[in-house]
Amino acid sequence: MKVEFNHTILSARDARTSACFLAEILALPEPRPWGPFWTVVTDNGVSLDYMEVEHGTKPQHYAFLVDEAGFDEILTRVRRKKLSYWADPEKLTPGWSERGGGRGFYFDDPNGHLLEVITRPYGSAGAQP
Repeated sequence: MKVEFNHTILSARDARTSACFLAEILALPEPRPWGPFWTVVTDNGVSLDYMEVEHGTKPQHYAFLVDEAGFDEILTRVRRKKLSYWADPEKLTPGWSERGGGRGFYFDDPNGHLLEVITRPYGSAGAQP
C-alpha cells in the first residue's frame, strides 16, 4: 500500500491574499480558486487550500523542504518584505539555524500560521531532537 499526503486546509481571514503570499514567498505557481478555496500547489503535488473563515484563525505550523539555493532565495524574499524570522519555533532567537546538517527558519504568514523552511528533513543526518 502506498500513502501520500495530498492536501490540507488553512483557515484565513483573506484566502486569496494569504495564498498569494505563500506562493510569492516560496516561488510557487499562482494560486487558483477551487470551490471555497484558494489553492497553492507545491512541487511534490501537495495542495494547501486556503479557506476564509469569519471567526478567528487558529495558528498552525507548516514546514517546507527546499534545496540550499531555494533556501537562500526564500530568505531573501522574507528579508525584502521586512518580515521577522526566527531560528526556533518559540520565536526566541532571531535569524536562522543550522541543525542536523541543514538550515532552517520560521516566519508567520498573514494569519499567524507558523511557516518553516528547512533544507534537510529532521533526523536525516542521524541527529535526534
